[in-house]
Formats: sequence, C-alpha cells, structure tokens
Amino acid sequence: MTNPQLSPNFYAVIPAGGVGSRLWPISQPEHPKFLHDLTGAGHSLLQQTFERLAEFLPADRILVVTGETHGPAVAAQLNGLKPNRLILEPAPKDSTAAIALAAALLVRENPDAVIGSFAADHLIGDQGAFAAAVAEAVKVAETGSLVTIGIAPTHASTAFGYIQAGGALAGFETARAVTMFVEKPDAKRASEFLATGECFWNAGMFVVRASLLLELLAETEPEMVQTVVKLAEVWHTDARADALAQLWPTLHKVAIDYSVAEPAAARGLVAVVPAAFAWRDLGDWAAVSDELGEPERLTVIGSADVAAIDSTGLVLSTQNRPISVIGLEDVVVIDTEHGLLVTTKASAQGVKAASEHFSKPTASDKQAE
Repeated sequence: MTNPQLSPNFYAVIPAGGVGSRLWPISQPEHPKFLHDLTGAGHSLLQQTFERLAEFLPADRILVVTGETHGPAVAAQLNGLKPNRLILEPAPKDSTAAIALAAALLVRENPDAVIGSFAADHLIGDQGAFAAAVAEAVKVAETGSLVTIGIAPTHASTAFGYIQAGGALAGFETARAVTMFVEKPDAKRASEFLATGECFWNAGMFVVRASLLLELLAETEPEMVQTVVKLAEVWHTDARADALAQLWPTLHKVAIDYSVAEPAAARGLVAVVPAAFAWRDLGDWAAVSDELGEPERLTVIGSADVAAIDSTGLVLSTQNRPISVIGLEDVVVIDTEHGLLVTTKASAQGVKAASEHFSKPTASDKQAE
C-alpha cells in the first residue's frame, strides 16, 4: 500500500479519555474501553488507533492525551509512543481542553503545525482510503479551514452530530464546504437531515491549523485558551506540576463539537472530506454486536460454554462458567468479574444508567467515610 505524502507540519492527536460507561461492565473507570480489545483483533482499540496513524506518520508526530491514572497503562500498550508525546491530564475535562492543550504545546514547537484529532476507540476499515482522506483534509486545513472527515449516515441516529455539505471546494478532489453543523440532534431533526442526502455523520475527526483552533476557541472559551497557553509556557520546566494543579481544575468540561465546530460552521469556516472507508464508533454494546455478530445467530466471544437455543445477539464472557440463552432475539449478555449485564441491542444506550448505579457510594462506603 502506498501512503500519500503528508505535510511535515502535520501532527495527530489521540484524545484517550472517557469511561465508556455504555460498555459496562467491561469498561471501568480504572481501565476504560480504549484500553480493551473489544473486537478480537489482538490489540486494544487505542493500539489499533495508534498503529493506524503510525503507518503514515513518524512516531514523534503522534500525541496521546489521557488522564494521569491511565498514563502507565497507555505507555505500556504503546511501545512506539515517544515519552514526550504522552500528555497527562490531572482530571478529565472533555475533548476541548485535551485538544486545546495539545494545540498550545504544538504551536510553541511549530507555529505552522496542523493537528488532526482521532478518537482512541473507533474502528476504521480500508487503511489506504483513511490515509487519503487525512491527506486531503490536511491540504484543506492549510488553506485556513477547520476540516472534518464525514461519514455517510446509514440511519437517523441521534448519537452523532450531523454535517450538512454545500458546494465542492475548488482545487480539491472530494472536499466540500459545510453549511451547517449540528451536534446530536433529536430524532425528528436527524430524520430530516438524513432525508436531504447532503449530510454526513460527525466522526470526531477534525483537522485544523493549531493556531487557528486556538483563535476560534478564544472567541467561545477565552479563559480556556489563556489557561492552556500558560500551561504550554511552563510545560517543559519544573513548574509544570504546580501549574497543572492550580490551573487545570479551573477548566470546565465541554466537547469540541460545541465549543468550536458548531460556531465555526455558522461562520462558514468548516469543510468536510467525505470518508470512503468503513467506520464504526463502538459506543455501546449494540455497536459491538453489529460489528462482531451475525443477524441470524447468537455470537459468542470468549471461552465460556454457551447453550444458544432459538436466540440471536451477542454473548461476551470472561468467566469460565456455563451460560444458557433461550428464546431471546437481539440479546446482549456481558459476563465479567465486575458484573453481569443482560440487555437487548435496542436498550443498549441505557447501560450508562447501570454503570452510574454501581458507581454510587454504598451504605458501607458512607459509613467508612
């Protein structure tokens, strides 16, 4: 496979955060979903993301932003990651803070830096098509746009943002202007967007000049920009730890889709490169089941002895005990040392509530306090 030539100013940022509570009980706060192999590939989702980027980028241009508690596990999994490219957050502050900090660090290193943000927990097929899309996105970004790689929607999902594409951008093979960006609309609006045939799903893959990202963010989150710039100034000094302890807690949580993408699209500053590759966000057990399963049978992952009788769906077990599923369609059974989940694909979004239930302090915990 021949990879396209990419600008030497391009850097990839992998925000590796979030508990992945809809993938309870496998995904836990101390070992979240991006550290797991959920597909049987032999590599965690994070490893697959890093390896995908490392095929066309040198390791010193790949950064990972993750929480301090996950730093050792990330470093252990990513042997090719340069130690100075692992950025640790004292506490999770959502994607805006993570990507803004990376941008502020890179601007000091290279004023012409272009950054691409790629989630740690997505699956992508056709590496060549992915590399080509990234290369075009970088070229468009160097002209002064915020570029997203858009996924052709298959149904009216409310789990993703929608990008409404306008006319083609002159001089580029597939890139188009963006007329509107709406993050996670309700079911009615999602159906309306799907019906236009001119909308793409937002997959969270943004490519933009680092300096432009900070400029755009300064208009919506000026205090955040001031904070990450201060942190970047002392990042490579002995003052880093104290600065993080003092400044990081002052930041609030906001996704970059809301803080940058929506307002930038309203100003006509966003472009989209349509994806020509398969993509899946493993955001819940329904997505995992769709990725691994077969519609007419019960798919079993793990070594458990499972008796499947007139049932379809997914059983994933890390426990060595018998399981029987009888007369159930589109069932999801997840059996781990941390808990047992029984649900259906249709109810998979509700698993977050179960995760939150079991994360609450118990009566004995309160007494211990």
